[in-house]
Amino acid sequence: MKALERKIPPVALFIIFIVAINHLSHELVAFTVDLPLNSVVFALCFLIAGFVGLAGVYEFRKAKTTVNPVKVETASTVVDSGIFGYTRNPMYLGLFLLLFGFAYWQQNLISIGFSFAFVFYMNRFQILPEEQALESLFGAPYLDYKQRVRRWI
Repeated sequence: MKALERKIPPVALFIIFIVAINHLSHELVAFTVDLPLNSVVFALCFLIAGFVGLAGVYEFRKAKTTVNPVKVETASTVVDSGIFGYTRNPMYLGLFLLLFGFAYWQQNLISIGFSFAFVFYMNRFQILPEEQALESLFGAPYLDYKQRVRRWI
């Protein structure tokens, strides 16, 4: 399974998941339930995802390091300021919140569960390989950062 590590850009994966969630919601109607405040939950997820994701991009730009998740070895510094003081992966967290909010809005239990598959995939095929590359690149400062800040929230 190493062939999948850091190969699919997270935004492309997000698009695949959003299309799959939409498809699942329309095909597996037996799992549709009446969830409360579905539009409110979607709107909140959308707003929080935008803030968290853009805050992460801002901090990377401010530190003048790469935001390219496929070429982690080109990173120039460990970014631990701003939103990175609360989550090591704000852009991925933002993508998950969008998926979860959309799935909740669709009111389909299978779709909601499938949104969590994004977390599993990202942990295994994107984040763990990224962390290994960053540990090799930065050593102790990155290991210290990992001890201080949680992966997701």
